Amino acid sequence: MEKFEALREPMDMPDPYFPIKVHRITFNDHGKVIFPHHWHEHLEFLYIVSGEASIECGSSIITAKAGDLVVVNSNELHYGISQSSHLFYYALIADISLLHSQSIDAAETKFITPITQNRLLLRNHISGDSKTAACMLTIIQELENREFGYELAIKSELYRLLTLLLRSHVATVLTQDEYAERMKNVERFAPVFQYIEEHYKDELSVDLLAQMASLSRFHFSRLFKELSGRTVIEYITATRLDKADYLLRHSPLTVSEVAAATGFNDIYYFSRTFKKHKRVAPSSLRGN
Repeated sequence: MEKFEALREPMDMPDPYFPIKVHRITFNDHGKVIFPHHWHEHLEFLYIVSGEASIECGSSIITAKAGDLVVVNSNELHYGISQSSHLFYYALIADISLLHSQSIDAAETKFITPITQNRLLLRNHISGDSKTAACMLTIIQELENREFGYELAIKSELYRLLTLLLRSHVATVLTQDEYAERMKNVERFAPVFQYIEEHYKDELSVDLLAQMASLSRFHFSRLFKELSGRTVIEYITATRLDKADYLLRHSPLTVSEVAAATGFNDIYYFSRTFKKHKRVAPSSLRGN
């Protein structure tokens, strides 16, 4: 539990009485980690303006391009890597308590409370939805310009954004028991994801990682695939390849040195695997 808590991102708001904020974020490095594994209780919306990013949200592995919206549900582990040399996106972070009603009404009980309690989960990847994108951009514009009455405009548009998402992009509605089980698994696997991130270059066995989660190899493998969308080996390989991609582009290391530094003992296997997943030969990025 302590390791899970270590992945919690503190979420300070500029105005605690109006808990919503937006960040403009740019990355000019292909393969750069744009944010490590972390979670928070707030809803987060990532709107890609230009470039491309690979973003993991729970069990979803998303390739987000310009015009796409990525929704990070409350308490959802997420992780991102830039996949272009010109990534620009907005990160809108909102405490849904902003929309709580003073008295219990249908909107509160049917929608706001289940979202707050993480029992109503929104789809992570939204592409080709012009109405949702326009609503997102309106909220961003209001937050940046802060004209008179912007608070009313933002609350209005946030209600509209949630309405559009609830009508077309609900992923799951969980019972209380299902939610409790989901959170138990997230807590159990958080230190595993962190360990892989920190020890990707080491020899990592399924048995070792299963032992960390206090699970049998079979149940660990099943739950890992359910949470991450990949098998253990696929996930470790992808992590190593992302690190290798960054080193090839931004370090003086040779291809052989990069392979060794990212946990690949066989240069030929590294080259084949890198080309298969990245669609480019590692030598084309390093030239030596």
